[in-house]
Amino acid sequence: MGNQGAGNLRIRQVLLLFVLLEMSQAGSESGRFSVAEEMQKGSLVGNLAKDLGLEVGELFSREAQVVSNDNKHRLLLDINTGDLLLSEKLDREALCDLTEPCILHFQVLLENPLQFFRAELWVKDINDHTPTFLDKDMLLKISEGTAPGTSFQMESAQDLDVGKNGVQNYTLSPNLYFYLKLQDSNEGRKYPELVLDQALDREKEPELRLTLTALDGGSPPRSGTAVVRVSVLDVNDNAPEFDRPVYEVQVPENSPLDSLVVKVSAIDLDAGVHGELSYSFSQVSRDIRKTFEIHPISGKVYLKEFLDFELIQSYTINIQAIDGGGLSGKSTILVRVVDVNDNPPEIVLTSLTSTIPENSSPEMTVAVFSLRDQDSGDNGKMVCSIQDNLPFLLKPTFKNFYTLVTEGALDRERQPEYNITITVTDMGTPRLKTQHNITVLVSDVNDNAPAFTQTSYTLFICENNSPALHIGSVSATDADAGANAQVTYSLLPPQDPQLLLASLVSINADNGHLFALRALDFEALQAFEFLVGATDRGVPALSSQALVRVQVLDANDNSPFVLYPLQNGSAPCTELVPRAAEPGYLVSKVVAVDGDSGQNAWLSYQLLKATEPGLFGVWAHNGEVRTARLLSERDAAKQRLLLLVKDNGEPPRSASVTLHVLLVDGFSQPYLPLPEAAADAAQADPLTVYLVIALASVSSLFLFSVLAFIAVRLCRKSRAAWVGGCTVPEGHLPGHLVDVSGTGTLSQSYQYEVCLRGDTGTNEFKFLKPVISNLPPTNPGREENHPFLNGFGFN
Repeated sequence: MGNQGAGNLRIRQVLLLFVLLEMSQAGSESGRFSVAEEMQKGSLVGNLAKDLGLEVGELFSREAQVVSNDNKHRLLLDINTGDLLLSEKLDREALCDLTEPCILHFQVLLENPLQFFRAELWVKDINDHTPTFLDKDMLLKISEGTAPGTSFQMESAQDLDVGKNGVQNYTLSPNLYFYLKLQDSNEGRKYPELVLDQALDREKEPELRLTLTALDGGSPPRSGTAVVRVSVLDVNDNAPEFDRPVYEVQVPENSPLDSLVVKVSAIDLDAGVHGELSYSFSQVSRDIRKTFEIHPISGKVYLKEFLDFELIQSYTINIQAIDGGGLSGKSTILVRVVDVNDNPPEIVLTSLTSTIPENSSPEMTVAVFSLRDQDSGDNGKMVCSIQDNLPFLLKPTFKNFYTLVTEGALDRERQPEYNITITVTDMGTPRLKTQHNITVLVSDVNDNAPAFTQTSYTLFICENNSPALHIGSVSATDADAGANAQVTYSLLPPQDPQLLLASLVSINADNGHLFALRALDFEALQAFEFLVGATDRGVPALSSQALVRVQVLDANDNSPFVLYPLQNGSAPCTELVPRAAEPGYLVSKVVAVDGDSGQNAWLSYQLLKATEPGLFGVWAHNGEVRTARLLSERDAAKQRLLLLVKDNGEPPRSASVTLHVLLVDGFSQPYLPLPEAAADAAQADPLTVYLVIALASVSSLFLFSVLAFIAVRLCRKSRAAWVGGCTVPEGHLPGHLVDVSGTGTLSQSYQYEVCLRGDTGTNEFKFLKPVISNLPPTNPGREENHPFLNGFGFN
């Protein structure tokens, strides 16, 4: 049903468009249909094809549809059979109130050729309402001196039905004093009058109770009753008289509730109770009683409900003044409702083309709409406009119908969509305005070739690359949209026939990524150029090209080579260091070279492993090996240093070298400082000597504590660990330089493991790893930065 409704909407939009453009050339005919109210939805109203003299197939082929004046869809046309059906129940009283006949106007539109038929639907009344008295208990005061034949006007019954289904007759319960007489009002209704048949006698019967029955003319008839109480009064010979027979007043429709409409006044020449007047409505409808009220003493008429000029333009109110003796005088109030500008204009969109090609011809129809304002006069006159500086125009077509058309060529790349605001302003005071926004999308046409982000690209690749390596990308954009903007990349034939481009690079056709197909050699090919093309998928396809230059970079493919100390498998080179050497004493210097160039040949030096950690350090930039602290008697005589020489390439390459150091007690005179000079230096700075002694004592105490802790831990290990020998961890030690500030203390605490080799006759120390690494971290997940280590240059 949703798809059928959408299709009907599109058909209606197209039909109304043709109606508006060609209405002046189309003929018109009129037809009349009738249907009873309250019929079920889908009830047959008539056969439209037969009434119009058309074949059933013409309704389908000419896309017939029904359009009502108030834009409400009460009728449904079956274009397959030509039957006109009800799309909802019709309530005649809600549609037309008391208006008879009740006529709904609609139009039938046909295409190819365009025809316009005007038709009417007469809604027939059925007897579905019962006569009702607004006042179920009526009080009638009659003087006993009233002469027979005097008539008393009674309140008429209200029936929402019309014609013969309305109130047709009244009956009165049997009694001795009154009979009923029917009168016709100016509005064509019948109302009852009580006629006194014989004189009343208050002393015999002071009050009478009569039953008044109202009957309509339906089949079967419906009836309603009211009780009439007749109170017999003393003689009153003067009836009230109003100062004017007709009161005319104009009331704006926006008047507030409880506002004063008019004040009526009547006089009575009698005195006493017979001169006291009471004002009330007489023979008025339910709508009047809901809209107005009259004060019974002052005669002021107030507004109880808001007025609406668009619904009711005037009211005729019958009033009466009754004195204490039951005599009454009558007058009429004519209330004319003055229209105010309280209804903003309405915009009814009939058809809309939301997407337009950018190469469409001028004056292409975008939308068709109609305007409506329920006010009258200048309040109902309207002016329609759109924003300036838009390539669109408004054209009036038929009555209050307009078409929105293009004024010139559109360019999607400059502006892909337009937000059009239709503004309708009426001519009332104050002026009311209504706006309706329409979004028009401009569809794309392939009129733009792809454009590279750069006219030329320079890519760099290191030699010895792996095959299928991504070396860079080219990118092109297309100002079009959709398939017209989908770019495909390709390699164009090289200008140099010697260049085997297909074996060097390839390109991803979808994203422009470039790949090296094989390893490149800087010594064989330093650079090459080629063209890349970008083609869109439009029809016809458009393309462009860009130049790509690939520059091959030298890679770090040579490791450092150690010149000194020699590592040729001969006897190891041993450096002698006196035990009296000061911190910073130059032990040796590692000399190495690298066959690469640039930063690939920048070398740095690092101490990987030492027999006595913390005793020696290497300078990172020049390879000088120096003592980091004062030597002690506990330091082993034989020291073995493993150093790493690493270049600055990416990835870095390295070489290792082993340096043997022998600690000796004495040294030849040229290599040791003079004792007198050392003594003088000690005497010159005694504070330094005291600090060195103190720090050495603290360090010794700390080392002893660490050794005791390690001994306790080792005792807890299983015997299998002792039988298997001593296990030396082979991890990469940190390559930080040792602090040579002259303090002579250890920059780190180390764990020492004592192992007795079975194949030697001596005991050796194995230096494993710092004690700190064995302790559980205080903050997991974060690299520990110990303040004790940082103070001595270790990270």
